[in-house]
Amino acid sequence: MILADFGAKVIRIDRTKVAMTVDTQARGKRSVTLNLKSPEGVEVLKTLCIKSDVVLEPFRKGVMEKLGLGPEELLRENPGLIYARLTGYGQTGCYAKAAGHDINYLAMSGMLSMLGRSSEKPYAPLNLLADFAGGGLTCALGVVLALLERSRSGRGQVIDASMVEGSAYLGSFVWKSQSTGLWNRPRGQNLLDSGAPFYDTYCTADGKYVAVGAIEPQFYDQLIQGLGLKAADLPNQMSVSDWPELKRTFTQVFATKTQAEWSRIFDGTDACVTPVLSLDEVGLHPHNQERGSFLRNTQGEVSPRPAPVLSRSPAQPSLSRDPFIGEHTRPVLEEYGFQPAEIERLVSAGVVECNEAKARL
Repeated sequence: MILADFGAKVIRIDRTKVAMTVDTQARGKRSVTLNLKSPEGVEVLKTLCIKSDVVLEPFRKGVMEKLGLGPEELLRENPGLIYARLTGYGQTGCYAKAAGHDINYLAMSGMLSMLGRSSEKPYAPLNLLADFAGGGLTCALGVVLALLERSRSGRGQVIDASMVEGSAYLGSFVWKSQSTGLWNRPRGQNLLDSGAPFYDTYCTADGKYVAVGAIEPQFYDQLIQGLGLKAADLPNQMSVSDWPELKRTFTQVFATKTQAEWSRIFDGTDACVTPVLSLDEVGLHPHNQERGSFLRNTQGEVSPRPAPVLSRSPAQPSLSRDPFIGEHTRPVLEEYGFQPAEIERLVSAGVVECNEAKARL
């Protein structure tokens, strides 16, 4: 989706005899259905691959090789091909063929051990860190880097994107800041993991929440002022032993006003206090509205605008509906040199499916 948002022509290969897809990030993609249990279907896919700039495959190690579509075979016929392999554990190592999900990859990266409140078990923050940050985003970066290198060398290469390693790399700050003392206390008792009372969330009078990130002394002073407290009556900000008491005080004060009331108090200050917005609220916030940070497609669905914003060649995400499975089989095959009669034969043989959208008048 990232590559499609920024101008790439992205073709998704779907299975035949499937009515629905779980791809909820199909924005800008086109769908071609192929029967890869058929040798002819494999040949069609091979043709698409060797005539493309990038192949992205998400299977466990060995699946594409069994089809005869591994990187050695495809790069032999298209030396400029970028072959991106996105998996949980990578292409080598004793876990290379093991099943897993975001929580497993995050656990193996070391990052999961850092996530959670004091005296509680570690928790996975949805499936964002390994699947999408350490996985998809890192893989997309690898594709862009490989394309940049190809513009100089003319040669393609294989990208081995491991969600374990991507998650660990994403956490480089944690690894490289251990000597600073930021993480020398148990989980949930440090400066940035909900241990500090001035870096946490608090419930407001209406059952909503605000986020507080007033680390620097000048920001902390404005937080105290906005809360109506006096620094002289409170323990020192960096007295770790007093953090539990200070957190209780903040909890009691934040509970006396609604989220909107606290926003009116802190907006325009440097206290680093912001409302915790729900998915329904985020597009309505004045700041996000002014920047156009969220977009609405033709189906009325709201989603984030692609980031970052480029000054000369910004992303132009598709606002049309997601593709039906097999909707673009015919036009894509024609683009790649298949003749109409050959496409009809492939359809009749069950090698491909063409499910063109029909206009509803």
